[in-house]
Amino acid sequence: MTDGQDSMARLDTLPKILLDHAAKRPGGAAMREKDLGIWLTWSWSKLADQARDLACGLASHGFQRGDKVAIIGDNRPELYMAMSAIQALGGVPVPFYQDSVAEEMQYVMEHSEVRFAIVEDQEQTDKVLSIRDRCPKLEGMIYKDPRGMRHYKQPGVFSLTEMQERGRTFHADNKDFFTDEVAKGKGSETAVMLYTSGTTGRPKGVMLSHDNIVITARNANARERFTDKDEVIAYLPMAWVGDHLISFGQAIVGGYTVNCPESSETVMIDLRELGPTSFFAPPRVFEGIITQVMVRMEDASWLKRKIFHYFLGVAKNVGVRLLEGKPVTMIERLQYGMGKFLVYGPLCDSLGFSNIRIAYTGGEAIGPEIFEFFRSIGVNLKILFGQTEASVYVTLQPDDEVWSDTVGVAAPETEIRFDEETGELLYRSPGVFVGYYKNEEATRETKTEDGWVHTGDAGFVDDRGHIRIIDRAKDVGKLNDGTMFAPKFLENKLKFYPDIREAVCFGDGKDFTTAFINIDLESVGNWAERNNINYGSYVDLANRDEVYDIVKGHIEATNRSLAEDPNLVGAQVKRFMILHKLLDADDGELTRTGKVRRSTVFERYDNLIAALYSEQELISVEAKVTFENGKEGVIKADLKIRDAETYAAMQKAG
Repeated sequence: MTDGQDSMARLDTLPKILLDHAAKRPGGAAMREKDLGIWLTWSWSKLADQARDLACGLASHGFQRGDKVAIIGDNRPELYMAMSAIQALGGVPVPFYQDSVAEEMQYVMEHSEVRFAIVEDQEQTDKVLSIRDRCPKLEGMIYKDPRGMRHYKQPGVFSLTEMQERGRTFHADNKDFFTDEVAKGKGSETAVMLYTSGTTGRPKGVMLSHDNIVITARNANARERFTDKDEVIAYLPMAWVGDHLISFGQAIVGGYTVNCPESSETVMIDLRELGPTSFFAPPRVFEGIITQVMVRMEDASWLKRKIFHYFLGVAKNVGVRLLEGKPVTMIERLQYGMGKFLVYGPLCDSLGFSNIRIAYTGGEAIGPEIFEFFRSIGVNLKILFGQTEASVYVTLQPDDEVWSDTVGVAAPETEIRFDEETGELLYRSPGVFVGYYKNEEATRETKTEDGWVHTGDAGFVDDRGHIRIIDRAKDVGKLNDGTMFAPKFLENKLKFYPDIREAVCFGDGKDFTTAFINIDLESVGNWAERNNINYGSYVDLANRDEVYDIVKGHIEATNRSLAEDPNLVGAQVKRFMILHKLLDADDGELTRTGKVRRSTVFERYDNLIAALYSEQELISVEAKVTFENGKEGVIKADLKIRDAETYAAMQKAG
């Protein structure tokens, strides 16, 4: 066996595994994409051939091993294929958040020293062209969708079709080039660079090797029993590590089918058509699903509402025990069966969850009520805890040990320990990242010499042997009376209510807890229409007394729940205001993955926070906002501040 043949046999890189699939199961469905209402299938042989054509086209333009290539666009087979082509040549794909503004892209593109950019369409082409002169390493750009591109004649701008055609010509003259380049690859080489969301500063480029991804993917697939018969839907940003592992790494390693929706707006429709066996979504998506379900039920007849809420009560009492194979009485089983026929089954069908074997959530804590809702109707929703620096997986929940207040146990081949002084969780695993690109200092701060990674999250192992995450270690504080203040925990409890889209709590070093609230425009707007309440904008609706009464009721219900927790009884929300605008990633208040940038909120709204801790009941604001078209405007409003009732400690029911 030659060195090249021996290298290919090791299957230690993603391109080698891709070519192995193409050889052993060429006609198997690797990917599907919905285009103009029709699902089109990419076989493993087509995926490999298309990757070869693009790789050879890039090589004909002087592509070198180690070159960085930006990948920008929605989830498309061509963009996943492009990552394989880049890796086959020993290059490094750098996926971008497709909704990033040009200035955000410019920093990452310049920092990562991108040489080529592969983009989806005219919109992304225009953004890259607008910053091209500030990215000195950028030489060329390739676009997938030719619509609107007829008159683009800038130097170095090519269509994907043109680049692949050049690649086929190159391949005809260099038959062994592609396989030789793939054979040169090593598991230790960098496979991808994924940038952090930048909640605490500038985004950092996390370098993950083929070993990181391949070994982690094999372990995860084995642990969760993923096979080539499974199907997933790829709709989350390609720049997010969750999508990269599940829709790319695990899919190639396990050989299962990845489905790309027609657009971000059709995800739920496409989900219903596909009926995938696995579904991954951050808590915000599950929160949105519940909001839509509850809004629809409010529009239903009184009889349907009564049936729905009755059988939800049955599900809450029986569903989780049935899902986990625990004892239930015959009467309970019959009641649940009737509920499945009338409510749970049709609901799962309408959501596309009928075939789901495993659903995951992660990225942020999910409200326990939301988590238990899905499990009670028969969806095997589980929580995982992970990081980009871990190649996702730090913990997983075993199927028969799923609780809403834990994140499970250590993932395969993962070691976990907690700092004795701070309670911070540290881990060591095959998925531990190589380092931060061009940032050795940050790498040393995050990863120890013997491979332990600081997560920045505080937690502990409970008496069941499972890991509980309280909050970000830096965010956990104390009220002046010594009560623990865990803002994310409080915020997730508030966001369970469909009327509350976002919450930001304050309290560290204060006498009591306060909160900013963003209402959910769809849910509260639906309520307003049913009650013949007219409003002209988010500001108008958010500032109505009736809406304040609704939010006050949700906060007081949360406070009653906190009164049952001896550790958090003193952290109940005493005062709140409904913000005049939605917190927005374009305004720098959220990350592109939807996490609150606390430092930005604290700085930008310091006068509003101060007002929450004063005697004021009204405060005038004037704020700049960025609209979807990129234009800036000003919002003026008089914001109300309201008190919420707090409760003495009480024993937990049941």
